[in-house]
Amino acid sequence: MHMFTIESTLLAEGYQRIMGLDEVGRGCLAGPVVAAGVILDPANIPDGINDSKLLTHKQRFSLAHQIKATAIHWSIMHCEVPEILELNILWASLKAMQKCEMEEGANPDYLLVDGNRYIPTLTPVTCLVKGDSRSASIAAASILAKVYRDEYMAKLHAAYPEFNWLSNVGYPTKLHYQALAEFGYTRHHRTGFRLNTDKMYQEK
Repeated sequence: MHMFTIESTLLAEGYQRIMGLDEVGRGCLAGPVVAAGVILDPANIPDGINDSKLLTHKQRFSLAHQIKATAIHWSIMHCEVPEILELNILWASLKAMQKCEMEEGANPDYLLVDGNRYIPTLTPVTCLVKGDSRSASIAAASILAKVYRDEYMAKLHAAYPEFNWLSNVGYPTKLHYQALAEFGYTRHHRTGFRLNTDKMYQEK
């Protein structure tokens, strides 16, 4: 499997619990930022693992179940809006990934992190730009994080259907901005930074 080449090299160097880390939701107007960490079993990697953005909803859902069933370890963590507002979205994203690394039972001995930002850790780590298309472990994490966050936003949609989170999952779309202008923002909206929702709208 070509997407396991990086992991295979690390395994040959003696590392045994290589965790891929990725997050989703950094660019959203609403909802948490979600991270996942996955330590794949080299002898049992589900077919079809790829960057979650390149997969259909059905493929992601199926692969998420297979990853959970076969991985040596997996975890999903998130930072809610209050943490995002306190830390800023970048540091909240890194904190969510750090939570995955530090979860009881994880014990990774090497980290592969999507992107170019290092999480605070004493564990050896490599950051990979576009890692979800280069590393099966990171891709697996991207799938788990995406499926979890989409389901999370679908549940919120039931209480706030006017924002159509079932479709846009909190990302900035024209209809999302129109709903903000008409209905105001909710406690699930990120009201700071460059979103400017705290200045434009009143809380619902």
